[in-house]
Amino acid sequence: MGMNRVSRTARGARAGALGALLATLLVGGQATATAAPPTPAPTPGHATTAFAPLAFGDICYGALPAQAYDTLDLIERGGPFPYPQDGGTFYNREGLLPGQPTGYYHEYTVETPGSGDRGARRIVTGDSPREDYYTADHYASFDLIDYGC
Repeated sequence: MGMNRVSRTARGARAGALGALLATLLVGGQATATAAPPTPAPTPGHATTAFAPLAFGDICYGALPAQAYDTLDLIERGGPFPYPQDGGTFYNREGLLPGQPTGYYHEYTVETPGSGDRGARRIVTGDSPREDYYTADHYASFDLIDYGC
């Protein structure tokens, strides 16, 4: 666990080369070594998601600010929402949430007391049940809402 695909591949190549070298030496043949071609590093935007670290934390449902419950209730009821942007597509331009097709995520405002505008707090929902993320800092970080605590 904790080992990415590149290190597993490199480890397997080393073990295979060592086995071939030992077999050659035991049989009495001559061994020559050649370096395996280097494994290319993943390029940005082409990383394998199965091994990518999580880019979000989690937050217990009970630890959300009071206004987040109001927003979640509105989402459950289907509105009406206080801002025209609420329910709009969230494009995940920051790349912090799991990669999904456009239209999978939607954003909703969490009221910020004393703010003269929408403020920075949002809930972003995914299409899967209870796939709700809270951000208090306008998409700089996300916490998956844990409804079990």
